[in-house]
Amino acid sequence: MRFSQRLQPLKSNVFADMDRAKGRARELGQKIIDLSLGSSDLPTPAHVIAAIQSALIDPSTHGYLLFNGTRLFREAVANWYTNKYGINVDPETEVLPLIGSQEGTAHLPLAILEPGDIALLMDPGYPSHAGGVYLAGGEIYSMPLLAENGFLPVLADIPPATLAKSRMMVLSYPHNPTTAIAPLAFFEAAVAFCQQHDIVLVHDFPYGDMVFSDIQVPSILQADRSKSVSIEFFTMSKSYNMGGFRIGYAIGNRELIQALRQVKAVVDFNQYLGILHGAAAALGGEQSCVKNTVDTFKQRRDTFVKALAGIGWDVPTPDATMYIWAKLPPKWEHDSIGFCTELVCQTGVAASPGVGFGKCGEGYVRFALVHEPAKLQLAVDRIATFL
Repeated sequence: MRFSQRLQPLKSNVFADMDRAKGRARELGQKIIDLSLGSSDLPTPAHVIAAIQSALIDPSTHGYLLFNGTRLFREAVANWYTNKYGINVDPETEVLPLIGSQEGTAHLPLAILEPGDIALLMDPGYPSHAGGVYLAGGEIYSMPLLAENGFLPVLADIPPATLAKSRMMVLSYPHNPTTAIAPLAFFEAAVAFCQQHDIVLVHDFPYGDMVFSDIQVPSILQADRSKSVSIEFFTMSKSYNMGGFRIGYAIGNRELIQALRQVKAVVDFNQYLGILHGAAAALGGEQSCVKNTVDTFKQRRDTFVKALAGIGWDVPTPDATMYIWAKLPPKWEHDSIGFCTELVCQTGVAASPGVGFGKCGEGYVRFALVHEPAKLQLAVDRIATFL
């Protein structure tokens, strides 16, 4: 049986690889403490569940959902952005519901790239960003994210010949996996850069609320208020603990929204209407649930960083996201896959190897803070034994 060559770059995936490693560890009798996947263990807020439950008994919500039927959710998105970021948004032309933001980042390249066109991607970066480019037949230019640059790409380093073939740039701050935050001034420079070179600017924004300090994390649309070149993706998975409901949205330039809508129309209809009702209730309701989630992950961050320091592994304290991005001990600095494979095999503690997010991630490991403090302390105790 013959398959498309476009599948070749998709054979390796950091999450699938670690899933196999966890399976082997279970076969060896290990009890897994899974810190490899950023899937929140916290419950979805009660008022969101109530909105979904009320829809379930309404037969009118049980059929296919076309675009016009998503109006209530799109209005909630537009109002949320206006209230939070001071940006006026047209819910009819500048918002598109998605089955999780990963759907958007994976499908948008199909609307932008011709085979051989270049996408400018962060290295390290989230795997689906590259996957969508490969499926579209595009090529990737990796923008290195280095600690000495605050894990921000140096746009001036991109060669002119590369820029001539570039059609899209993907950014994502607060950043997974490095936890870095980008200031508004950087976004303004990126917008001007993309305007100059006729490049679509994509911003993946799942951790916009997951900030542990008084730092103001900007939306890309605050740097591109006219929405000239920009589109932003947001998910309900992190702020509202709705990962399993698979609901997110795209917001921004109306031509990009329309193009993504055309691709989406070929692939699916929309998420179940009841879930959209729940997401609208989340965006339109009181936001103490978001603060509670952020406070919980801040406590976990402090517990984990302190515990690592206690075993002699000093790591930076992140200002955002739900991760710890840790530089590996010298013995493992060139083999993050080996570290994570051996760690889960010998201790049951699962983490994500930095190289799984790109070549510049080698020498690092990402821990997801998706367990209560006592279990995080237990994980560090096991790591200490392993080291």
